[in-house]
Amino acid sequence: MQKLNELFSGGGDGEGANDSFLEDGSEGLCSLSTTQRMYGFAASLAAGLLLMFLSMIVFAIPIKFALLFTFGNVLAIGSTAFLMGPEQQINMMLDPVRLYATSIYGGCVLLALICALLIHSKILTVIAILCETCALIWYSLSYIPFARRMVSEIMIRLCDTEL
Repeated sequence: MQKLNELFSGGGDGEGANDSFLEDGSEGLCSLSTTQRMYGFAASLAAGLLLMFLSMIVFAIPIKFALLFTFGNVLAIGSTAFLMGPEQQINMMLDPVRLYATSIYGGCVLLALICALLIHSKILTVIAILCETCALIWYSLSYIPFARRMVSEIMIRLCDTEL
């Protein structure tokens, strides 16, 4: 665990281990040890991935698929809150760089749930899930430097109709 702390803190000599990425924000109402945070992250991520896998089994029933897939996505994204703390996770999600991506992803999650639970439309549910997946990819790309710009340029080149 100490090596993991050193990896996230960027130091190899052990001096920066006390100010590590995993231990930031651990004070407060619910303070967890580094080991507990890693277990929470792993359990939440595993549960999210399991729900997304189970959603593929019920793909023929779009409403069940939408519920499992959406809750799996939310759990998987929320799992990082165990590593950095919920406050820092929300601050990063609301950062100006990814504010639009976060808003669109949240709207698509809400839209998928509304289509599945209230409207009961299979076609709208599948369309909402496709939009949710695209929004999740775009949101995830916001954490990789220059990834969104690169994907945008690739899509422009692929969709360019000029010869």
